[in-house]
Amino acid sequence: MKAFVFPGQGAQFVGMGKDLYENSPLAKEMFEKANEILGFRITDMMFSGTVEDLTQTKVTQPAIFLHSVILAKVLGGDFKPEMVAGHSLGEFSALVAAGAISFEDGLKLVSARAKAMQKACEKEPSTMAAIIGLEDEKIEEICKSIDEIVVPANYNSPSQVVISGSIKGIDIACEKLTAAGAKRAIKLVVGGAFHSPLMEPARVELEEAINITNFKKPICPIYQNVNASKVVEPEQIKKNLIAQLTSPVKWTQTMKNMLADGATSFVELGPGNVLQGLIKKVDRNIDAVSKQTI
Repeated sequence: MKAFVFPGQGAQFVGMGKDLYENSPLAKEMFEKANEILGFRITDMMFSGTVEDLTQTKVTQPAIFLHSVILAKVLGGDFKPEMVAGHSLGEFSALVAAGAISFEDGLKLVSARAKAMQKACEKEPSTMAAIIGLEDEKIEEICKSIDEIVVPANYNSPSQVVISGSIKGIDIACEKLTAAGAKRAIKLVVGGAFHSPLMEPARVELEEAINITNFKKPICPIYQNVNASKVVEPEQIKKNLIAQLTSPVKWTQTMKNMLADGATSFVELGPGNVLQGLIKKVDRNIDAVSKQTI
């Protein structure tokens, strides 16, 4: 079975999507429609902007979404997923590509999500860190023992978990996790504590937007971040999407469940190839392909 997966924030690069825009009339039309919906020329930032421009959350998230979704649309008949999944932001890309929400509604939700998350980040300084080479259970135990907001945010692979929380909490956690045997504890250059309780204001803001958006049954199951399980019912998809902002991304378990349900190959749609590497860490024998050009 063929699975398509969609990357999240961090996969962006200057020049992303330019080949699509220049070589596909459909892509050009969709990019220009996005400029109109967003009220600014995001294509200028994507194709020839600065790294600083592109790393603003309110720009990064719509940019990655557009690259992923437009690539899926341009593939046309070659886009025949039997299952889909997206990492964090990528879940919105997966839902649009699989027909659960329209391109226009998906872009509006992603833009609203990005702005709400950026506001939450500005409200309280916070950060994230990647923990390499320590068991999930030990990471969870140490995070719980700290008298600060610090939680596992992304279960990326069997050897990598990203934690999220207050700056003080992350500093304490990195020290304790290193002492407990982690090979590395790397503080990340991010806008804030994504997928943690500090995103609650953004979750509340996004919930209203999601609830008034029309969702349909996707053309294939989507494996969602909050439960790592396949979902097709629109109302359940909505609930999981709302919970996603303050819940951990269970990517390792998602990949394991997709493999157990019959996935034989994974195609990554979007900028970069981060997910390929994570998938290979779950199963070295699986076929993982990044498709970035038409």
